[in-house]
Amino acid sequence: MLRRLYDWTLALAGHRHAMWALAIVSFVESSIFPIPPDVLLIPMVLAAPTKAWRIALVCTVASVLGGMAGYGIGFFLFDQFGKPALDFYGYGVKFQHFQDTYNQYGAWAVFIAGITPFPYKVITILSGATGLNIWVFVVASILARGIRFYLVAGLLWYFGEPIRTFIEKRLGLLFVLFVVLLVGGFVLAKFVL
Repeated sequence: MLRRLYDWTLALAGHRHAMWALAIVSFVESSIFPIPPDVLLIPMVLAAPTKAWRIALVCTVASVLGGMAGYGIGFFLFDQFGKPALDFYGYGVKFQHFQDTYNQYGAWAVFIAGITPFPYKVITILSGATGLNIWVFVVASILARGIRFYLVAGLLWYFGEPIRTFIEKRLGLLFVLFVVLLVGGFVLAKFVL
């Protein structure tokens, strides 16, 4: 089953609308969707290595725009949903302290979440809820997401077919590792927040 899913993703990566699919996945992943865009980015670069840099650019731009949407969710909806929940549980005062601390180090939080398996969407929404300076957020997001996606695309472009063979031979192991990193990111988010 995993092999069929991998083959389907590779076929989708070669589809004429693959860039749009990547842009949509990258956008929604940054604000609400739990699956990272790497599931499309990797096979797309493997399927069309000459387009690696354009693929990374689309992924980066869409991800940053999606991050801005996540920021908007936190900024505009926090008072209606987040604040009443915090007050109900008696965390309103603690949130104020957290907000002050977060805004002091927010650029680093956005940068680290943008390049690691930590769920970026959590940081985008949190950045809006705490009122982190939007320009700090955008610059940190561009740097982090750009580094992450260009690094992945560059490695795949440089190593090409050998990396594809490596992935295909160890597909099960890599899938387990991916799931562990994804779940670990959410668990880490729970403890950090």
